[in-house]
Amino acid sequence: MTIDELRKNGLILFEAVVGSRAYGLATASSDTDIRGIFYLPLEYYLSGTYIAQVANASNDEVYYELGRFVELLSKSNPTVLELLASPADCIVYQDPIMDKFKMQDFITREAAMTFAQYAMVQVRKAKGLNKKINNAMDRERKSLLDFCFIIAGHSSLPLRDWLSKRHWREENCGLTKIEHTKGMYALYYDQAQNLDYKGIVATMESNEVSYSSIPREEILCAYLFVNHEAYSSYCKAYNEYFSWVSARNEARFEGTMTHGHGYDAKNMMHTIRLLQQAKEIFSKSELQIQRPNREELLRIKEGAHSYDDLFVWSQKLFQEVQELCLRSSLPVVPDQIKLRQQLVDMRKGLYQIKL
Repeated sequence: MTIDELRKNGLILFEAVVGSRAYGLATASSDTDIRGIFYLPLEYYLSGTYIAQVANASNDEVYYELGRFVELLSKSNPTVLELLASPADCIVYQDPIMDKFKMQDFITREAAMTFAQYAMVQVRKAKGLNKKINNAMDRERKSLLDFCFIIAGHSSLPLRDWLSKRHWREENCGLTKIEHTKGMYALYYDQAQNLDYKGIVATMESNEVSYSSIPREEILCAYLFVNHEAYSSYCKAYNEYFSWVSARNEARFEGTMTHGHGYDAKNMMHTIRLLQQAKEIFSKSELQIQRPNREELLRIKEGAHSYDDLFVWSQKLFQEVQELCLRSSLPVVPDQIKLRQQLVDMRKGLYQIKL
């Protein structure tokens, strides 16, 4: 099932422009995001086929099946609440059946707190990006040899340095494990190159050291410590970092680097927006999509504030939201029974079923 097929078969119940254009925060480089609601043909249900969501390749257009939409509404999901509260000038199409959903039924304490909690997720995302930017990793990956150290008295020496001073080669080394120790090995060296030692590692990509068969008369050269845990942590960080590099939005990243504060300013803009919306749910009993403080939010996006200042601001707003929640007379959650009955009634109407 594709979006074109939904449209061709008249299965779309609602669609609207969302995101920055709905918030009134669009700039020249902003994308146009579409969200919508559809229902499945009756034969899909009768055959046991269910499709919860349909999207295009870039995920700029996402449509939720009616039952999935109701499920998310029941949990006060911010994305579907914003879709339901779409400003009139952002609604592309609305089937009359969608009038059954009244936004006021979903103005609850849970709704406000999901907005606030989602906002704090954005804070952590921005902080994570800050860490990646300020701790850039070299593209050349380290090997296990970089985590090997020779025990020298009361200190240690990197294996590579130790070998270099002796003009020794890693592949002429032989290792045996020392019992009852973790990461410790006995190191031998084959100066004549006739003992078929295996070296420290089999390849530069190896995650483990190589063991060699050592003749009984061979003389121990040194004790080697291999920090396997540090190497494992490095590999995980390396993979995470370059996965982020390959997946990141380059235009957005360049904007982050341009303002020079080392955090994702767009994430922090949405943090403040979400927290302000959460406050409005409590103070005004409404979910206001189009933002009245466009210039203030765009200044955040442009990097006019430091991450620390925005973090303090977000913490203050979150605390205010929590205090408002304690005093609020709003319903705790949406009426689940009413919502389920609405879905039943809508399906009966859509499929022209009489029960």
